[in-house]
Amino acid sequence: MGKRSRSAFLDCGLMDIPPDSLNEAAYAAAVAELNARQPSRMVPDLDRITTLAELLGRPERSYPSVQVTGTNGKTTTVAMISGLFGALGLVAGSYISPHLQDVRERIRIAMEPIPGAELAQRLAELAPFLVEVDARHPERVTYFEALTALAFTHFADAPVEVGVFEVGMGGRWDATNLVRGEVAVLTPISLDHPELGSVVEEIAGEKAGIIKDGAVVVSAAQQPDPARTIEQAAQRHGGQLVVAGRDFSVLQRRKAVGGQQLDLRGVTGEFAEVYLPLHGAHQATNAACALAAVEGFLGFAGGLDPEVVREGFAAVRAPGRLEVIQRDGAPTVVLDGAHNPGGARALASALREEFAFLRRLLVIGVLGDKDIDGIIAELAPLADHVVVTEPPSTRAADPDDVAKAVQGRGIAFEVADDVAEALERAQEEAAPGDGVIVTGSLYTVGAARDALGLPSG
Repeated sequence: MGKRSRSAFLDCGLMDIPPDSLNEAAYAAAVAELNARQPSRMVPDLDRITTLAELLGRPERSYPSVQVTGTNGKTTTVAMISGLFGALGLVAGSYISPHLQDVRERIRIAMEPIPGAELAQRLAELAPFLVEVDARHPERVTYFEALTALAFTHFADAPVEVGVFEVGMGGRWDATNLVRGEVAVLTPISLDHPELGSVVEEIAGEKAGIIKDGAVVVSAAQQPDPARTIEQAAQRHGGQLVVAGRDFSVLQRRKAVGGQQLDLRGVTGEFAEVYLPLHGAHQATNAACALAAVEGFLGFAGGLDPEVVREGFAAVRAPGRLEVIQRDGAPTVVLDGAHNPGGARALASALREEFAFLRRLLVIGVLGDKDIDGIIAELAPLADHVVVTEPPSTRAADPDDVAKAVQGRGIAFEVADDVAEALERAQEEAAPGDGVIVTGSLYTVGAARDALGLPSG
C-alpha cells in the first residue's frame, strides 16, 4: 500500500515539477491520492502522526500555538482568533476541518487558503515520509494525519508566528494534539460523536486532553459535569483557567446589517461597539472565547487596543455558518452546517430572532452517525416545508430515515436525489418574503455552495 502511495505521486510527475508549473490536473491527482487515505474506522492513538512528525523534524514545535476543541463553534472560533492575531500584526497559520468545497480551505496563513500548486507540491514532498511511516505501522497514515503533518510543515516553513489549530475529533488522540498548545480553548461541549463517549462528562474528558502543562485554558460556559472535568484537568496541568460568564463575557449584543454589534468584557478590559459580521447569539459567545484566548496568549499583560479588537473581528468570515445569500429575484438562502442538536438549536434561535421570513423552507441532509431525531426536533417547529436529501458523503444517512423523522412531526415534506435538486425544489416552492435554509451537515452546505456557484473560500 505504501508503494502505491508513492507511485501515485511519481506517476503524475509531482516530485520534479516546480510549484509554479503545477496545474489543476496535478493538484487533482494529489488530492485523489490523499482521499485514498480516508480511514474505514477510527484508531485512537498518536503513533503514526508522532512517527511522521519526528521524521519531519517536529515542525509543530517551531512556533507557539492555540488549540481549539468543543462540540460546536470550533471553526468560527479559530477564524476569530486568527483575525485578532492578524490585526495585532502577527502572522497566524490556521488549520480547520472539515472543508466545505475544497481541501485548500483547511490550511491558511494570514487567513488566506494555501494555493493549490503549493498544496500539491507539499503532498509530493510528504509522500516518501508517508511511505516510511506506513511501513512501520499496521495502519496506514490517515487522510487527517497527512493533512495535519502538511499544515505543521507549511506553517514552520512560512514561518508563522503562531499556529491556531482546530481539533478534528475529541482532543486527547487527535493528530493536532502534538502542538505545543500554550492556549487551549474549549467551546460548548455536548453529545455528538458516539466514539468519544456516551455521556457528556466522558466527552469532556477526551476534549480536555488537549490541555498542556502550564497552558492558559479558556472555557465557554459548560454544563456542570464537563465544567468540573475541565477544571480538574486544568489543575492537574498547572494551567490558568478562565471561564465565560465568570472571567469574560458578552455584555450586550445588538442586531446590525450583515451581523451584530457586540460589547465584550475580556479578561483584561472591556471592548464596546465591536462589529461581528456573523449572525447568532452563539457567535457572540464564540467571539468572547476568541478574545480571551488571544488575551491569554499575550499573557493577560495589559489591555488590547479596542481599535485592534474591532479590526480583527470585522475581518472574520465563516462560510456555511448562518451564511446569508441574497440575489435579485430569488428567495433568500441561509446556509448553516448545524449537524447535531446543539447546532440545530442555535440555528433555530437565530432564525427566530434575526430573520423575519414569512415561511421557512428547509433543505436537510444529515450524516448517518448523527442524532437525526434530535436535529429534526429542534428545527421542526420552525419549518413550513422540508426537502430531504442526501449529502455527498459515504457516511450520509438514508433520506428515507430523515423523512420518517420529519413525517413524525406532521410537516409537509418531499425527497430529492441530491442537494442541488433539493435546493432547486425549495427555491421553486418559495414565495417572495420566504427563506430557504440549507442545513443538517457541512457536506450538505458545501454541496449547496457549489450548486449556487459560490467560490471556495
